[in-house]
Amino acid sequence: MIDVLDYAPIAATTLAIPQFLPQIVKLRATRDTAGISWTWALLTSLNNAAWIVYFTLAGYWSALVPATAATLLAGLLAVMLSRRGQAERRSAGLIAGWAALLAVGAAVFGRAGLGALLTAAFAVQVAPSIWTAYRTPRPTGVSWVTWLLILGELSCWLTYGVHVSDPRLTVLGALGVTASLLMLARICQTRPRTAPRARARPWPWSWVSSAGR
Repeated sequence: MIDVLDYAPIAATTLAIPQFLPQIVKLRATRDTAGISWTWALLTSLNNAAWIVYFTLAGYWSALVPATAATLLAGLLAVMLSRRGQAERRSAGLIAGWAALLAVGAAVFGRAGLGALLTAAFAVQVAPSIWTAYRTPRPTGVSWVTWLLILGELSCWLTYGVHVSDPRLTVLGALGVTASLLMLARICQTRPRTAPRARARPWPWSWVSSAGR
């Protein structure tokens, strides 16, 4: 019997591939960087590059597609933000340290060590985005479409993790859903509300016309 939940990874992959395109398109069109974290973009690119190594060692060839897409697109977003003066030296040093930790974990403990680090990597990855969005009075540069796609992807992984009793996927999905909802809530909270439209007043000559009848 075919279980629909077995196809959750396919749905997650479909949502993951174009994930960063809306953010890139919005940044290119508006040049608005308010609320976008350069650290988040660079960490996402770095972590997904590490996932490429992990999936290659594990032989999970289908998972290479979304990981490669995220590595390239998030890296492009980080470059775009750097050109707009959003790069931070302190964050760059911390990211270099995280990259070294991933390399040591893979070299010393192999695929298992790298996988253990990458399980916690998502929390390290999304924390700067939430921090930046909530510290920015109006994070108008953040694309809600990107975070809606992230919510969809991680919801699929959460569902699938519970379905197959995989604690790593369940934790990853729960963290992703929580982070996405926090980001979407922040975007909705700071979005300017449209003022109610005032009722149109009749032209002065309409009153004159009515009085003369």
